[in-house]
Formats: sequence, structure tokens, C-alpha cells
Amino acid sequence: MRPIRFRPFAVFGLSALLFSAVGLSGCQSLLDSRYGASVPPSKGIERVTGLAGSASIRRNPLGMPLIETSGFHDAVFALGYVHAGDRLSQMVSMRLLAEGRLSEMVGPGALDVDRFMRSVELRRSADQLYRAASPRLKQTFEVYARGVNAYLYRYRDRLPMDLAESGHRPAYWKPEDSALIFCLMNFSLAVNLREEIASLVLAEKVGSDKLAWLLPTYPDEPLPFDEAQKLAGLRLGAQIDGLPQLERTASAIAELNMLGVAASNNWAIAPQRSRSGASLLANDTHLPLALPSAWNYVQIRSPKFNAAGVSVAGVPAVVAGYNGHLAWGMTMVMGDTQDLFLEQLKSEGGRLYYLADGKWLPTRERQETFFIKGQSPRRETLHETRNGPLLNAALAGERKLPLQPASHASNLGLALRMPSLEGDRSLDAFFDLSLAKNLDQAFEAAREIRAVPLNLVFADARSIGWQVTGRYPNRRGGIGLLPSPGWDGHYDWDGFADPMLHPYDQDPSAGWLGSANQRSVPRGYGMQLSSSWYYPERAERIAELAGSGRHDQASMKAMQLDQKTLFAGKLQGMFSTPGMQQPLRAAIARLPAAERARAEEALRRLLAFDGDLHASSADAALYSAFLHMSAQQIFLDELGPEDSPAWKALVDTANNSYSAQADHLLGRDDSPFWDDLRTPEREDKPTILARSLAAAVALCEERLGADRHGWQWGKLHRYHWISDSSRSAALLPAGQRSKLEAISGYLNRGPYPAGGDHSTLNVSAYPWGRDFDTWLIPAMRLVVDFGAQEPMQAINSSGQSGNPASPHYADGIDAWRRGDYVSFPFRSENIDRVYGNQRLLLIPNKR
Repeated sequence: MRPIRFRPFAVFGLSALLFSAVGLSGCQSLLDSRYGASVPPSKGIERVTGLAGSASIRRNPLGMPLIETSGFHDAVFALGYVHAGDRLSQMVSMRLLAEGRLSEMVGPGALDVDRFMRSVELRRSADQLYRAASPRLKQTFEVYARGVNAYLYRYRDRLPMDLAESGHRPAYWKPEDSALIFCLMNFSLAVNLREEIASLVLAEKVGSDKLAWLLPTYPDEPLPFDEAQKLAGLRLGAQIDGLPQLERTASAIAELNMLGVAASNNWAIAPQRSRSGASLLANDTHLPLALPSAWNYVQIRSPKFNAAGVSVAGVPAVVAGYNGHLAWGMTMVMGDTQDLFLEQLKSEGGRLYYLADGKWLPTRERQETFFIKGQSPRRETLHETRNGPLLNAALAGERKLPLQPASHASNLGLALRMPSLEGDRSLDAFFDLSLAKNLDQAFEAAREIRAVPLNLVFADARSIGWQVTGRYPNRRGGIGLLPSPGWDGHYDWDGFADPMLHPYDQDPSAGWLGSANQRSVPRGYGMQLSSSWYYPERAERIAELAGSGRHDQASMKAMQLDQKTLFAGKLQGMFSTPGMQQPLRAAIARLPAAERARAEEALRRLLAFDGDLHASSADAALYSAFLHMSAQQIFLDELGPEDSPAWKALVDTANNSYSAQADHLLGRDDSPFWDDLRTPEREDKPTILARSLAAAVALCEERLGADRHGWQWGKLHRYHWISDSSRSAALLPAGQRSKLEAISGYLNRGPYPAGGDHSTLNVSAYPWGRDFDTWLIPAMRLVVDFGAQEPMQAINSSGQSGNPASPHYADGIDAWRRGDYVSFPFRSENIDRVYGNQRLLLIPNKR
């Protein structure tokens, strides 16, 4: 489909605007004036082509829309129109990223990202998914696309600032584009892909024999030495062409919040534990701190569809929410549904070959043309083996001739295997879930969701349930935690686990159920969901709170805002064990006087710490400083310096799953990493812990001052809302990057003091050992109390709009920080109270 034809922009561009701006306030005023017309109105009448009847759009004080129509298709059309009005830039950039075309908008800095994304072929996955959808759903996607395009056409001269200044002219939306965005969001949940890439970087540094100590393994599980042996004898750095580039590219995609996102809480309370005698449900999905949020709230009222909740701009669905009969929410299973395979490669006669079961087979070649802003197009060859696309072949450097494969004298390639979506009915199943009237219908729909591994929790007024979704490979050998040799078939996939084995539960005797990315099935369960899980403390805290007392809407909100960590108690238990208590005090006594005093203070205060990580807490600051410094004391000597690929790989792995540091702090006393290689003597665990305690106090003194009364966790630990435009600045040429930096105050928000960490229900995760900046938060919160007059209350983490010129760009941040939820009324008598009477009315454009 051809791009829209746009009229040329008048007045001046961003450079002239910045030149004329004096101070931030002047800059903001000028930018708002320049781009105010790109913000759709909240009242009035607009004639649009594609509506059968009229559509009313009212908004609550935070700009969240209520769409009211007399027909379902008009509701879907209006949803497309509203999504485009609120999040056009987000939709366009996500589509470009998924297609591997981001460099068309931002230039050559995104070329490696595009190569990677073209290799994984999300467009092919989306086409498979869309072809398998029912005629009913395809028609829904078509109507939605018409709504998006009606907005694109109407506002073709009034694009948001980032699109207007980039010069990119977005093409019309296609129904298949919605399936593409769905596939991109699913791909972003591939946590183990980054872990597998990181493991190669770590193995190159420490060798396969020590690698198992650094892998994400729960304390009660044996270290995966057998799995690490898959990499024994390989010279990874020398043999894998393009590995550093692959690691950097995966990190760049993660910086765009589209790879390795791991977290979320959900739980449901059964009637017997409810104050009202009716069920409750809570969901808060954890995503990287972003402006705008990945989520977009919407409420729809039409004769055949009533629902409120979060949506993804670009997809015509309420993904988590409430429909008047059923509430549903999701978390990540941490499912390992992708594997990297090492491939032996050779170039011969202008072709690239890979070894498979003793035979050299030619790779499947695919020609791709990359259009790059400011440069000539490039035509390159991408390669695929029986195990999937060769990721490092796509990143192995410049091609001297248009069709010439890169040099692969180093022998090893990395192929990515993902499940096919051929025949997958997940799109229909998601939509059917939003229509379900009771738990039986919810289970029926959820069991058909194959494309994405989720913990779905749902509730009706009388019952609660949990269902794991997804498609999980059966591996002939290994556990998929690390890349596998692809040349002998020993580690091949052998079909997928029977969906009947997918874990589920309904109305448990405990009176509650929930998930928080923890290991959700016992070791030895009949199918393999994953080998890497997130920290268990959030799930343990849910069990502690949900399993005590009776609950209502207020107690559910309190749980979502809870900032107590159970890891502190585990740390105290480790300090107090008979085998550690005396050796640790002896190690502290051997420190120099100043360090000894600091270590004694730190130990005394940590043993008394109540685990409440609120922003004003001095002990929370000291506790977190200990975690930070112990990470460096344990591992930095082997993996440093701090800017080395190996150190970054360890920190990134700790961000996304249970970390080697947590594992070492609570156990692994015999680990080789307890020795500091920078000293002539051989250290042990008590010695390293003693140094870490002293270093934690020194860090607080350096960063927060000598006066202990002035220490606060929130002075170290901050929220910074960084816009999508600023986040992509690293991919831009230096000149454009500096222009964005000049208006950072217009685009970004913060810093604000933060409490919590990765282990608290109110998540505020930061990278242990690197800095204290928050990177992961509850991107939305949602509570449904079936015993309340209006069951659903919720809040987003930023604003409804992604347009900086909109009053609803960042107005949700303060409400989110305070925990001020808004109501989504379903009773007609309460609609006006929340949404008022001001409305934008869309009516058919009758020619």
C-alpha cells in the first residue's frame, strides 16, 4: 500500500525552533504552539469515511477514552481512530522496528537492528497468524485499519513532532500490521534469547567450566554443568563471527523495550477470602519505564461488546481488563520457547554451507533491500539453516558485493529457532477471552492461545482460575538454557508439549491463586516450561498477603503498592547461620580500622532492617548499597572492568532472571568466584562479604553524605521517564542526537525518588552492580472487585497520549506515583460522573 501523500510543512523545522527558544519554558511554549494542531480535539464533530453510524468519544480527567457506539464495527473503527490519535508515533515506530525498516526513519545507526529484525522475519510470523484467523476476526482487523487510516488521512498535515521532523511519511495501516504488532510484543518476551547470547560472552571470558556458576539457577536446583558442557572446547570469541555486534544489537533492541522484558504480578481472591463474598482480581504488568507506556487504556460500550482495560495501540483488543462478567490479567511464564543453535559453516563456490548430520547443506538465501535515511539502498543476503535464521551472519560486517556472503572462516554461526505460527488461532482466542461470560468460557478461550506463553488469571463473581498458555518445544537433549550444537541432531526439537499438560488451577482450597514470574511448577514436572525463572520473592509476598485476612479493593491496591522485600530476611538468615556468623565476624575483625567500623555498622543495621524499601528509608539505602557492592566484590575481578562485554552480560542476565549474585549470597559457598583474583591471597565468602559491608557504608557516605540521618533510598534510586524519541537517540546521527538532547526537558520527566526494587510487589528494578536507576516498573495497575458497585479501578504509568504537545502526555505520572486509581464505570448512572458530557462525535462522511 502506498504512503499517504502529505502537503509540505510550512514555517520552520526543529533546528530553527530550538535556535529561537530561550530556556525550557520558552522551548515548551514554542513546541506546543508548533505542534498543538497534531493533538486531536476532545470535543466537536468530525466527519469520517468508513463509519456506519456515529461514535461518541468521551475522556476521563486523565484522557482515557470511553467509546460509545450502536454497533460493534463502529466501535472497532473508533478504536483505530483513537489509537492513532493517541499513539500514532508509537504505532509507526513499532511497525518499522518489527519490519526491520527503522533505518528508513532514523538513519544508518539502526541498520544492525534492522538486519536482526529482518532475520527473525516477524512479518512472516504475522502473515501466518493472520491467515489462520477466522473471517470474523479478519473483518475486525480490517475495520480497525480503516479507523487508523481515517485518522492518518485527516491529520496527514499535522503529524506529531517526532514523525514530522524525521521526514518519515507513514504508510496506511493494513490489517496484517495489527498481527505484526502482536508478534513484536510476543517476541519482546523472549528473555532466554538474551541470556543465551550473554552466556556466549560470559563463556568466552571465564570458560565453560566456570560458566554454570553464572547462570540463572534457583538455590534449590543443581548448577547446570552438563548444559555448560555443550560449549566446552569452543573458542567462542574467535569462532563466532559477529558475536560482539550481535550482543550490542540485542542490547540496542532491549533499550527500545522490545527484547527481554520479564515481569508482572497477577492474583485472584476467591469469595471465601473476600470481604464482600465475591471474587477479586489484580494485575500489574511490569515493563521498562517508558514514555509513553506500552499500554493504552480504553473503555468500549456497544450492544455486542462491553469491556474496559488495557490495549496495545495497533491491536484491536482489550488485552487485560473487565467486561462486566469476567476479569482477566496476565504475567509472563518465563517460558523458554526459543533456542539458539551453533552451526558449523564454510564458504565454497560463492555459497554458504552448514553441517547437518554429517552432510554440508547450502543455507537458504534470502535477498533483502535496506532503505536507509540519507544513504543509498543496500541489498544484502540473509541466510537460514534448518534451525532458523543465522543471526550473526546478518551482522558480520559490510558486504563487498551485493550478493556476496560475509566471510565465515571462523566456522560458527548462530541460528535462532522459534515455533511456527502456521494454523495458530491465538488472535481469535484473545478476542474470545474478552467476550467470555464466565470461568468455563475463559478456560476454553485461554487453552487456544499458543503464540505467547502467559500465566492467565481470571475471575468471575463466584470463581477464580489460572491457565498457562503457549507452545513449548520438546528437546531431545539439553534444557535449552544455552546455545546447542546444531550439527548432529542430538539437541533438535521433537514436536511440542501436549497442551493438556499446560498447568492450570481453579478455585483452590487456599482461596487465592497468583503468579509473579516465579517457577510455577515443581522440578520434574511432565513438561519443560523454562529453565530460567525470575526471583521468587514477589510470588512469596503475594502468598503471604493474599493468604491472610479478608480482602477488598483497598487491600488489593495496598498489595500492588507494597514495597517490602522478603529477600532481606533471607539475607539476614544467611548472615546468622552457625557456619557464617563467626567466620564473618572474624573477617570483619581483620579489616583495617576504618573499614572494620563501617562493616560492623552495616551488619548491625542490616540484621535489624525490616525489609521496607520505601523511598525515605536510610536502611533501605544501605541494604541496596550492600547488594550493589557485593555484586562488584564477587564478580568484577573476573568479569570487569565495568564497561566490558562480560560484566554487562552478567548485569543484563541479573535484570531478567534469578541472578548469580542472589544465588551466591544465599548459598554456593564453594563457588570459585569467592576468590578475588586481584589479590595474592585466596579469599572466601566471609571475607568478600565483610569487604562488601564496609564498601556499602562507604558508598552511602560518598553519595549521600556522612550524616546518617540524611540517607534516603530515594536519593540513590530514581524514576526517569525517558521518551521513545530520546531512547532512540543513540541510533541517530550526532547532530540530530544533540537536538533531541536540547529538548530533553520537553520530552522526558523526572527524576523522582523511587522506593522498592526487583523483589517488591511495587516493582522498581535497577541493575545490580551498575547503578541505581529504575528500569522496570508496573506499567499499569488494574483491580477488579466483583463486590463493589463499580468493580474496576486502574491507573497507567505515564499518560494516555504519546504526543508531547498533548495535555495527557505525562499527566498520569503523579497519579501513578501516588496510587490514585480511576474508576471505569459500567452502570449508566455513573458514566457522566467519570467521563463528563464533553465529547468528540464521529459521524459518517456522506458524499
